[in-house]
Amino acid sequence: MIQNEAPVIANSLWSATANLASACPALTDEVEADVAIIGAGFTGLSAALHLVQVGQKVVVLEAETPGWGASGRNGGQVNPGLIENPDHAISKFGLQMGLRMIAMSGNAGKLVFDLISRNDIQCDAHNVGWLRAAHNTAGMLNLEKKARQWEAHGAPMQRLNASEAAQLMGTEAYIGGLLDPRGGNIHPLNYALGLADAAVAAGAQIYGQSKVQAITSDGPLNLLTTAHGKLRTRKVLVCTNGYTGDLIPGLRQTVVPIRSVQVATAPLSDNLRATILPGLHAPSDTRRLLSYFRTDAAGRFIMGARGAYKPGATRARLAQARAVTTQLFPQLADVQWDYEWGGYIAATADHYPHLHDLGNGIAAGLGYNGRGVGMATAMGKVLADWAIGVPKEDLDFPVSKMRGIPFHNLHRLGVEATVARYKLMDRLGL
Repeated sequence: MIQNEAPVIANSLWSATANLASACPALTDEVEADVAIIGAGFTGLSAALHLVQVGQKVVVLEAETPGWGASGRNGGQVNPGLIENPDHAISKFGLQMGLRMIAMSGNAGKLVFDLISRNDIQCDAHNVGWLRAAHNTAGMLNLEKKARQWEAHGAPMQRLNASEAAQLMGTEAYIGGLLDPRGGNIHPLNYALGLADAAVAAGAQIYGQSKVQAITSDGPLNLLTTAHGKLRTRKVLVCTNGYTGDLIPGLRQTVVPIRSVQVATAPLSDNLRATILPGLHAPSDTRRLLSYFRTDAAGRFIMGARGAYKPGATRARLAQARAVTTQLFPQLADVQWDYEWGGYIAATADHYPHLHDLGNGIAAGLGYNGRGVGMATAMGKVLADWAIGVPKEDLDFPVSKMRGIPFHNLHRLGVEATVARYKLMDRLGL
């Protein structure tokens, strides 16, 4: 179970199958660091690891435990690339920065798997590629457009017809697909725990149960205050993504937290396992309200979907995820469901992650729009570069001004209205 979480989204498969976590005691003293990192998810842990490897003294402050938030709850899909296609990035950010963003996001999967290999992280990693499944002709055309644009930047893409897609997935529900060999899947919580262990082994300090209550100026330094300790530092990296609060005024309003949920079965029999995802891929489809699914190391089947904010509505979405499973794989109609859980992704208005220089030696990276395994890991590396003084024009992601989303206080109503509209559009095949 996920500790200190609402029961409706706390029964997590990843928590139940997590590796032994190293002790991360609360901060109870006054300490100093070159760089303080707030949040021990993929972004913060990647930043910590990259910083200590270049000789920086790093302290990570986590409100709960490493991987507690979305980093330890997601579907474990390593999805290369940004939400928007490469041409859009160049059009929006210019040729030079656009090319940097394309390279950074396209190599995000390689960065993840390289970190896993170099640090011997035991997280059931499979670099088998990211499989997108087209649910209709419009979806297949969008995948073809995506493939052409990425191929123009040297990325290998494999188009799949209906038969090839069915062979890889074990369902004939899709008319085709696209396989991006740069991606794959992992056990997300064990990846986060492995990053934490690697960072500590390299010299970082990680404190759990150490929520930062305030950041104030202390001469040329920043003073971070927790319930029982203080931390003085030159630079501060805020890495809280969908769990961003009001520590930095206005930052929470730059993203919308959207709940995603998952359900998982008991381990399937060998006969059933042989019929579903034989290559261990983790597909996601092209619906607006997409489904994403996979199996784990023990052969459990996992289905993910958009969640809701209230307990009753969340239970309904969990039930829908189970129903979608039996639609795609009728052979799973009588399986036992053992786990159901969820967490918050952070969505941005422009569908791009955001990197903000907040002044006074403070920066933030957040807003991965459901692609946090690869993009958060890559953003952590960019934040590390920022912290050691790489000029913003030489970073691999643009530094943008913090802009709040209009009517942010009504975001829950907006999300539910959008979900209803997308559900109708998916049903009509639009």
